[in-house]
Amino acid sequence: MIKITGGKFKGKRLETINFYVRPTASLKREAIFSIIESYSLKKNIEFFKNKIFLDLFSGIGTMGLEGISRGINKVIFYENNHKVLKVLKNNCKLLCKKEEYIIFEEDVLESNINLDFNNISIIYIDPPYNKYNLNNLLNILETKINSETIIIVETSINDNFDISNKLNLIKRKKYGKTNLNFLVLS
Repeated sequence: MIKITGGKFKGKRLETINFYVRPTASLKREAIFSIIESYSLKKNIEFFKNKIFLDLFSGIGTMGLEGISRGINKVIFYENNHKVLKVLKNNCKLLCKKEEYIIFEEDVLESNINLDFNNISIIYIDPPYNKYNLNNLLNILETKINSETIIIVETSINDNFDISNKLNLIKRKKYGKTNLNFLVLS
């Protein structure tokens, strides 16, 4: 059972599916948002009010919906598995107003992600472990984001990806067999 861990929907249960997804555990979600809030205070950057959360490889939407609960204005989801999309849509309808989310039913690795990045403050990337090379995706994103955008990449501790000179790793947190990598523009 997956529950929202903080904000106005704290404790609200999300629908899940037993196959195709690996929802981000509550401990990791709390840590991610704690790190974002700490960085926000340190750098005096607003990540939530009137901002957009970009949830790539979104699965059932756990991270983006956690963002909505904590005050993010809108979430853009990318998911291409049709069985998972049904659950994602149900979860969005459960917690969000129509104007608070957009779902792109496509493979983010096949997309140029043609979005207006001006208000995108948080990008969360959680692909299936050890399956994709994220370098091309990160190279695309680094040309679109601004200095007040944070990218969080969740990977297996065995996954490697190159961090270009344009991105700076500000924090890496290990949780069991998982690394959380926090990146900003250099």
